[in-house]
Amino acid sequence: MLLALSDDGRPSYDSRHAGAIAAMDCPVFACTPDQFPDLMATALTKQDVGQWASANGIELIRGNQG
Repeated sequence: MLLALSDDGRPSYDSRHAGAIAAMDCPVFACTPDQFPDLMATALTKQDVGQWASANGIELIRGNQG
């Protein structure tokens, strides 16, 4: 799940909701607008979005344990 598109270093999103979604084993992260087309291509071709994020230096949000 893409939380935010931002050219800034710190996009804004609700970390509690992000953690809850990540806990459902969904890759959750933010990326820049320049990365978005490649992200969409990865998703549309059913490749591993979490692996794409990692390969692009994007840190995934960790799920809430609770």
